[in-house]
Amino acid sequence: MKHVVVVGGSAAGLAAAETLRREGYEGTLTLIGDEPYHPYDRPPLSKQILGGQWEPDRVPLRAPADLDALGLELRLGVAATGLDLAGRTVALADGARVPYDGLVIATGVRPRRLPGDGGERAHVLRTLDDALALRDRLGPGRRLAVVGAGFLGAEAAAVARGLGAEVTLLEPAPVPLAPAVGERVGRMLSQAHHDHGVDLRTGVAVAEVTDGGVRLTDGTLVEADEVLVAIGSVPNTGWLEGSGLTLGDGLECDEYSAAAPDVYGAGDVARWHNPLFGTAMRIEHRTNATEQGMAVARNLLRPDERRPFAPVPYFWSDQYDFRIQAHGYLRGHEEVAVVEGELAERKFLAVYRSGDRVAGVLAVGMPPKAVRTWRQAVATRAAWRDAVGELLPEGA
Repeated sequence: MKHVVVVGGSAAGLAAAETLRREGYEGTLTLIGDEPYHPYDRPPLSKQILGGQWEPDRVPLRAPADLDALGLELRLGVAATGLDLAGRTVALADGARVPYDGLVIATGVRPRRLPGDGGERAHVLRTLDDALALRDRLGPGRRLAVVGAGFLGAEAAAVARGLGAEVTLLEPAPVPLAPAVGERVGRMLSQAHHDHGVDLRTGVAVAEVTDGGVRLTDGTLVEADEVLVAIGSVPNTGWLEGSGLTLGDGLECDEYSAAAPDVYGAGDVARWHNPLFGTAMRIEHRTNATEQGMAVARNLLRPDERRPFAPVPYFWSDQYDFRIQAHGYLRGHEEVAVVEGELAERKFLAVYRSGDRVAGVLAVGMPPKAVRTWRQAVATRAAWRDAVGELLPEGA
């Protein structure tokens, strides 16, 4: 293998490039990214960058000297526009065609948007430029409407309140995040917003962003100086249309994260079969991006020694004065048991069941040792009765 191309100047793309070099690959290594910046960390955008604790020079994942040491052929600020599988070339927006022997696709996701023209008051939050643009418009007395009370919207709402802005948080579901974390935990998170002065409105649907704020489907206008649309994201697979790769909710990959011979997916864009949980999943979390980037690099470099990518997914979220940490695959769970602490105190550990197995654990304000113990139960797919045991109601 003489030329590996990584499409996506992301955490997943950088992890793949670094792992290739660390594992002994000495050929040409091209990293393509549509943003003009060196690979940077995205979780701080809705936290430290938006809140003003960090400036942009804090978010690059590696110092320039460390990138130079990788011997990368960097093609930044230019998007990939097409893929020729048979010819093994990637087409770029500037008209160039980059040949490859091995390809890593790590193009991430893009934010969903709402109808309407809110002009400069309408924001999304995916890139560094997005975060800086919104930060410049927040402060005491400013009114922010956040559409979507998922983790991104909730984090932004918490930060905006800390900056003194008046925040209205709009969510179509009756309980925010209930499909992911369960209704009891979702209500606890809702109460945290209420306690910090956020106007949380659930069970409402947004029709459009207007020049006055946000219009709901019932005609109500929620007045706002700024609007953040945080209603989820779409995998960046448009450039792969017509390539012959299988596309659905992301780039469809097998248990090795392979999409085709010598073509692998990594990070937010990749939907792969996780054999640990026996299901296909696409994970939009920072830790998974790095782990999958490393895994695909090894599988690409040593095809005869490929290993399935079978992680325990992990994510965290900082909101107000607490951090949420979760291990496992919580979606589709059938039961939640709070095994330590109290929800009302925002200091607890909850365990999630799918079938007869422990599927995940979520903790707020708990010591690392307790969380690690339950993560091990997830990693070994421990039987629910054996793991939770006496905590189950008698006769259950």
